[in-house]
Amino acid sequence: MTIEDDIAFLERVPILRRLGAGALRILAIGAESYTVEEGQVLFSVGDAADCAYIVQRGSFTLSSGRLNEPEITAGVATLLGEAALLAETVRPVTATAREPSLVLRISRAMFLKMLESFPDAAQRLRELIAIRADQWAREMENVRAALARGTGPQ
Repeated sequence: MTIEDDIAFLERVPILRRLGAGALRILAIGAESYTVEEGQVLFSVGDAADCAYIVQRGSFTLSSGRLNEPEITAGVATLLGEAALLAETVRPVTATAREPSLVLRISRAMFLKMLESFPDAAQRLRELIAIRADQWAREMENVRAALARGTGPQ
């Protein structure tokens, strides 16, 4: 793939699309590509997270390991571990390749350096995070109201 192909691919990832072409060029240049075999674990619950992965080819099963929590399938253009791009955190799930897969690894250090170099991209990301936080707060208020009525979440 060329850098232009990588940039076009990164534009398919919703949170990254907002960063702009210059910022995506830096990510495309700095990202590392890894092949993951079927059944191979990319990361496990509780692992320290210093990067995010973008599924380029294939798919992954995401499992928390908790009873009664369904597994989730993550396919192409899914960003795995986006919180790790901004802060020290641990993996909340285990990601296991469902088939031969290819991922792009974006390190937190590189992502933060990119944001320093592209303040407009950082501002757009901040705005997106603020919108998400507002949505989460409204959803939590809806759950709180439903619990107060004794009806549970809808």
